[in-house]
Amino acid sequence: MLTLAKLSPQKGATRNRKRLGRGPGSGHGKTAGRGHKGYKSRSGSGIKPGFEGGQMPLQRRLPKRGFTNIFRKEYTIVSLSQLDSFDGNKEIDKAGLVEAGIVKEGTLVKVLANGEVTKALNINVDKISGSAKSKIEAAGGKVITSSSSDSE
Repeated sequence: MLTLAKLSPQKGATRNRKRLGRGPGSGHGKTAGRGHKGYKSRSGSGIKPGFEGGQMPLQRRLPKRGFTNIFRKEYTIVSLSQLDSFDGNKEIDKAGLVEAGIVKEGTLVKVLANGEVTKALNINVDKISGSAKSKIEAAGGKVITSSSSDSE
């Protein structure tokens, strides 16, 4: 039987690392594959990523644009078609959505009107679109949004 303990890479998939500077018999002794003299043969040498030989690098030539809002709120989108899988006349809140595997724990939830609702659902989320709210109420359900969310 194949178990994790018996797994091994395919033949030819792994190679031994190149051991540099281990004597003339290794084929990589003396200069250890660096050649003779010059900047590239020295320790600490090597051109840094983005270095263009002294020319002003591209990332410094391009203008800075935009702005990052550190107070931005990321909402996880839930569609009505996902909520329709729940039983009718049941309170659906964030904990229920996490339990169902629709959203991750600790995220803000917004319901959008993608799909249809056939049951009367009682929904308690952070935000909901106007059309989603009207569809839920038309099906006989109720909508409660958290008072902590902003009105947009």
